[in-house]
Amino acid sequence: MAAAVNATVAAANATKLACPAPMKATSNGSWQGDNPLDYALPLLILQICIVVVLTRILGYILRPLRQPRVIAEIIGGILLGPSALGRNQKFLTTVFPKASLTVLDTVANIGLLFFLFLVGLELDLRAIRRTGNRALAIAVAGISLPFIMGVGTSVVLRKTIAEGARETPFLVFMGVALSITAFPVLARILAELKLLTTDIGRMAMSAAAVNDVAAWILLALAIALSGNGSPLVSVWVLLTGVAFVIFVALAVRPCLKWMASRSPQGEPVKESYICATLVGVLAAGFVTDTIGIHALFGAFIVGIVVPKEGPFAGALIEKVEDLISGLFLPLYFVSSGLKTNVATISGAQSWGLLVLVIATACIGKIGGTVLVSLAVKIPAREALTLGILMNTKGLVELIVLNIGKDRKVLNDETFAVLVLMALFTTFITTPIVMAIYKPARQAPAYKHRTIQRANKESELRILACFHGNRNIPTLINLIESSRGTQKQGLIVYSMHLMELSERSSAISIVHKARRNGMPFWNKNSDDGTDQVVVAFEAYEKLSNVSIRPMTAISDLQTIHEDIIASAEQKRAALILLPFHKLQRVDGSMETIGHAYHSVNQHVLRHAPCSVGILVDRGLGGSAQVSSRELSYTIGVLFFGGPDDREALSYASRMAEHPGIDLVVLRFIVNSTDGESISVSVDDSEGSSADEKFLNELRAKVAAGNQSITFEEKTVRRKEEVVEAVKAIGRCNLFVVGQKPPCMPLTQRNDCPELGPVGSYLAASEFSAVASVLVVKQFDPTAPRDSFTIEGSSSEDTDVPNTPATSSYAK
Repeated sequence: MAAAVNATVAAANATKLACPAPMKATSNGSWQGDNPLDYALPLLILQICIVVVLTRILGYILRPLRQPRVIAEIIGGILLGPSALGRNQKFLTTVFPKASLTVLDTVANIGLLFFLFLVGLELDLRAIRRTGNRALAIAVAGISLPFIMGVGTSVVLRKTIAEGARETPFLVFMGVALSITAFPVLARILAELKLLTTDIGRMAMSAAAVNDVAAWILLALAIALSGNGSPLVSVWVLLTGVAFVIFVALAVRPCLKWMASRSPQGEPVKESYICATLVGVLAAGFVTDTIGIHALFGAFIVGIVVPKEGPFAGALIEKVEDLISGLFLPLYFVSSGLKTNVATISGAQSWGLLVLVIATACIGKIGGTVLVSLAVKIPAREALTLGILMNTKGLVELIVLNIGKDRKVLNDETFAVLVLMALFTTFITTPIVMAIYKPARQAPAYKHRTIQRANKESELRILACFHGNRNIPTLINLIESSRGTQKQGLIVYSMHLMELSERSSAISIVHKARRNGMPFWNKNSDDGTDQVVVAFEAYEKLSNVSIRPMTAISDLQTIHEDIIASAEQKRAALILLPFHKLQRVDGSMETIGHAYHSVNQHVLRHAPCSVGILVDRGLGGSAQVSSRELSYTIGVLFFGGPDDREALSYASRMAEHPGIDLVVLRFIVNSTDGESISVSVDDSEGSSADEKFLNELRAKVAAGNQSITFEEKTVRRKEEVVEAVKAIGRCNLFVVGQKPPCMPLTQRNDCPELGPVGSYLAASEFSAVASVLVVKQFDPTAPRDSFTIEGSSSEDTDVPNTPATSSYAK
């Protein structure tokens, strides 16, 4: 009896050693002797902080290489695992003890669940149905050949490092792992390389979307086959999975469509709709997990059926994205990294198999894509680039591998080999594409790069850039003022400058741009009530000005390249840029960021035409002013030089509008005594050009043009200039040159791009109501770089509202 009791006690003790007690949620605090790291919540908080900080640091380090953030997250997960920092057992048992892994994996999978819901929101089935035959053929080849080669490789692996693996599930998992193309990661790479709206970018995204859907179907098949039951069980899993998809399409989608229809544009989406949808995502995950596929499939399917039109999908993204992508999703990479032990790859055989797997993945994906691309008459260089882009792996690859490891299909060594394969193939994508594919080509030369020109009857083209809705009224009022009376009229390309952020929803914006080149001006969309669209369309209908919309979606470090390339492609004579400071209610100016300041400076340095920087103080008020009601006074301060002549040329064109009065104040600098305000220039030829130009203006005044007032004033000191400017009276807009022969009129100038006169006029001390336009004339002798982007031709400039047709996607 005593022996039996002892045996029971011993068994209980052994059970305690084998199964440690689960962690409690919160501690009583270190003051009461508790170690916070022995409790689930404080330990999870520490883990999240470590993961986020490490991945962001790695992302910053890899940013010059233009690597997607998923690379930094995969590397961060591996570094925290047993391959690097985890080799220190003290670190591993303190920060990532085994007792905490269940909580960590649960939170990571919740984050992954909602991220896959976001991926479903990004995927538009209608776009997939419209995929051209060529893109479909490339997608099929990019799946089938690597899948077959993956199956062949699995035979080698089962005889070496994967002995004992179940044959059919292992074959399918290997085929799926090698045939996947990461749709979100590919979109990010294309956007970073400014290829997303080119022919090759459209082709890659169309093929990747088809590939993504096929990969999920194959993964569902692999999961169904990986069960331990009989083949009949696998059949039941697949059938119930298909039944679930049909149920979501027939029952859930109408409910979501009803909620979307009751969420009008311009009004907030009801909180109950958001909550119901998110609960539906969790419920769908529960159902698919119960079926035996995986909880991720339910979330992904619900994301696909959510209506993409209107504000409903955008509101869901806004509510979910930052928290999930920023905090919870990186935990999944750590969870994967803790299972990845690179040390298991040891010996010549293991490293040789790693090379074999990488070579098989690259040859299968790149080779299949290239062969079919060449067969459908795509040039060799573009075909090779397509193949490399389609070889991009990412999060979906890790999901496949983790499911395979959790289901005992992949062992530790095979898992590590496939993770390194995914990391390597994704890492090499950007540098190889940059090396072999040079999309930039010279734009056709054009004549009119300035406003000042001999033929004043010629058409004026302006590229007007803006950051958001706040710039729209002033921009439209300035365009209305610029109409003039020329027979050829005015063409304005309104370019919306949008930052390509790390948020995945930025890709959905780029998708819209990819469809028609103008995400906020889609005449075929159901959400055409956007206020930006209404403003521009209303103005275009009421005037004879042609407004042609464009969008630049890039990193702020390189968005100036898009502006410069577009100006050259559209043969613009003037680029209008918004000033990087906005006016507050009290009249002071507040900066919107140094990055926007740098954008303006880069454009000024490399522009292919004249440039104007607009300091917006509400020209015409906060609303568009109709042509009949427009009544402005424009002031020009003329010191001399090409920039002042350009500024006066633009202002003279504005003066042709019946509602505009122009006041021109020419300063004649007399530096015989006292402090001189002029700068020394060798400008005998320039002075002659100034006089010739002003004589034309004097002739207009002499001919009875009552809208122009011309006055000359002799000054000796800058105080006299300031006094003369203040004496002009109230002006709605000042138009000045950037570099007139004049000393600075202010003590401090933190915006040299405005020049000495513009900086004074833009200062809050001068005025709180007068907007300022600082103009720099194009100098053909100045060195500059060309940033012309592929996909445009001279024909594009004639019909810029129509997206360039792809010669591939037919």
